[in-house]
Amino acid sequence: MSLVLGVDSSPTSTTVELRDAEDGHLYGSGRAPHGAPPDARGDHDPSEWWHSLVEARYGAGGALNVNAVSVAAPSDGLVVVDDAGDVVRPAKIGPDPETCDDARALVDELGPDVWSAGSGSVPTASSPIAKLAWLRRVEPGAFARVAKVLTPHDWLTFRLSRRYVTDRGDASATGYWSPRESRWRPDLLAVVDPGVDWGALLPDVLGPVEPAGDREGVYIAPGTGRYQATALGLGLRPHDVVVALETAGTVCAVRERPTEDASGAVSGRADATGRFLPLARSCGGVHSVAALAAQFGIDMARLDQLALGSPPGARGVRLVPFDDADDPVGRLPAGGRLTGLRVDTTQEDVARALVEGVVCALLDGLDRLRAADVPVGGRLFVQGYAARSHAFQRALADLSERTVFLPHTTDVADTSALGACVQAAAMLYQVDPAQLGDLWGLAPTRVVEPDYGVDADAIRADYTVPRAA
Repeated sequence: MSLVLGVDSSPTSTTVELRDAEDGHLYGSGRAPHGAPPDARGDHDPSEWWHSLVEARYGAGGALNVNAVSVAAPSDGLVVVDDAGDVVRPAKIGPDPETCDDARALVDELGPDVWSAGSGSVPTASSPIAKLAWLRRVEPGAFARVAKVLTPHDWLTFRLSRRYVTDRGDASATGYWSPRESRWRPDLLAVVDPGVDWGALLPDVLGPVEPAGDREGVYIAPGTGRYQATALGLGLRPHDVVVALETAGTVCAVRERPTEDASGAVSGRADATGRFLPLARSCGGVHSVAALAAQFGIDMARLDQLALGSPPGARGVRLVPFDDADDPVGRLPAGGRLTGLRVDTTQEDVARALVEGVVCALLDGLDRLRAADVPVGGRLFVQGYAARSHAFQRALADLSERTVFLPHTTDVADTSALGACVQAAAMLYQVDPAQLGDLWGLAPTRVVEPDYGVDADAIRADYTVPRAA
């Protein structure tokens, strides 16, 4: 029997799963928080990721030997190391207010058309290339010491394999790798600094099942980004769509060719199988939902129950959530609004309106994929908090007028760790990861059918508002 270990390293904790490489049977799982939170600037100490990986591994069955390991981690992070392999400075992950000006300057320098054609995406404050530009501008001494430019998954894979490698999925989120040409674009990095030999600073891009090396007889898979691992864990096929509400509200889909959207609404990423995974950020994550609920005196533990106590349409109440999504051109976040209140409006109506408002924002992300010519007619999956809430499941099915598929696990970390297991096993047996997902039986466990009696068009029309200029 061969065992594989899948690792999901999030910004706050590490989750691992130990599975049978042949049939995907789960033997153990573990989770460990990162020992220290980000510092006052939001920067992360990468050594915490390693320590929590080791701790979570023991929690999953430290005595059991594994044959292969794969790591998934957020793609919107930057880790820079020096000639000795030591981290130069704490890592930056996610949208960062400090890098907004740098993202805008990059876009202004070349124009959004050049960026979308060259790297599949228009730089934002989340993009590693914007973080590099910030590093050169604000910390030139640290920038001068950089010998390798990595993402969080690249760094953890380096700790396992002692090789600087990445995969096409994670590379596609950097802003300097071309999904269409399947190669690094050092000419785009020249906008950051034309005097740097960028080709020497970038990791090798491995194929979907190409080993990164081994560690004491354990094969190390190329690893990938968190969204790409989630797609593997769900067993997505071309045209399938995932709506997720976790740290951010996102919508992504698997397709056979690259996406290039100069508007910046869609990030044209690659996946971990040889296909592509265009992604749209549509709204704030579950923390934004909690903040909104708190503003109206709604306990998150009761949000689901309250929302289901009001009919579709929330008896005319409309709650447009504030928009804190990462904007590609630095426009100000749009404010939220609450309308339709009457003397007999109940807390249930407000809760229902909150759920429907967030769902409409998520469906706006689906519309952005359509506008970028992304086929989205396959299965509609839901992940994260929205998948754990009956009210969100119901509203998503009714307002999209589509069947919603619920996977084995609704937790993004668990699904990402499962996807990493799929990649590790596929590398071990040298088979297509998508094919292996079918063999493991990753088909969804149940579905939620839409109620076609709900006037979805009318409800969605009330939530269609222009974004702040």
